[in-house]
Amino acid sequence: MRIDCHAHMLPAEFPADSPACSPSMEPIDGDTARELVSGALRFKAAEVFFAGERRLEAMANNGVDAEVLTPMPPLLDYGADAKDYREVCRYVNETVLGLCATDPRRMYGFGIVPLQDPGMAAAELGELKASGLRGVEIGSHVNGRSIGEEEFLPFFAEAERLDLPIFVHAIRAHIADRLPMVAGPSYQVSIEATLAAASLLTGGTAVKHPGLRISFSHGAGGLALMAPRAHFFWGGTWNEEEPLPGRGEGEAPMTLMRRFFYDALVFDRRALRALVDLVGADRLLLGSDFPAMDREEPFDRTLASLGLDPADSEAVGWSNAWRYLGIEPPEL
Repeated sequence: MRIDCHAHMLPAEFPADSPACSPSMEPIDGDTARELVSGALRFKAAEVFFAGERRLEAMANNGVDAEVLTPMPPLLDYGADAKDYREVCRYVNETVLGLCATDPRRMYGFGIVPLQDPGMAAAELGELKASGLRGVEIGSHVNGRSIGEEEFLPFFAEAERLDLPIFVHAIRAHIADRLPMVAGPSYQVSIEATLAAASLLTGGTAVKHPGLRISFSHGAGGLALMAPRAHFFWGGTWNEEEPLPGRGEGEAPMTLMRRFFYDALVFDRRALRALVDLVGADRLLLGSDFPAMDREEPFDRTLASLGLDPADSEAVGWSNAWRYLGIEPPEL
């Protein structure tokens, strides 16, 4: 059994009376696809983004038994007025619920909130959960502010209280001026995911709220290779050995890193093997970025190539997802 924990959706349309910050979905002549228009962004969205039956067909074709659906990252608009954007979030969340209603055993939706106002975002979480959404998606930063900063602690505290999982998706980097234009999103996504995860480790969020269930897109970038260095400076030893006398105050960086879940969409079996070795097979979730990108054929091809024992393979492909979501697996 396989569940895709990194799959995206878009509404087929936005209301005509939406706030000015709302994007639009424009029809395309002679095509079932629509064009997402958001500022300078133009993105052609195939029908599968918003049509439930098309999603079920794609799942059957790709060997996917269930999906966790999150709004496309361009909908994470933290530069907008918070009250206006809250209305956009509520509409998107309703649309996610409608899409998941196509088959609630196979589609599990996450909503979005106006994180530019952490108090307002926290207040929205209760309604979000009560509506039937299974979690909340947030961006990797808020207008350049680290999500590990103290101002966001009330939001994370409320998510922990509600036992609501969080998916942190990398969004456009505020360090783009330090990368050649040719680098584009290929490097920005990994850097952003790393910074977001590291900020929650070093800013104290992971320590103060140990009950949080957070996953990061694309394996949290390079975090897994950075944590051993942090571990060395914490304890003074290599290879995660016992800390030297007088060293190792508080929780070890590698231990804290293993509180998170990680999207296994890292595009190479060697990178996936490193994640298995460093964070553990029990912390990984299969993902695809579908339908923004095509899935592997079959969906778990790279995972299968690792030759993991059956229990670890089943954990990455299926059972970890239900622990992350905090629900019992459905009978399919």
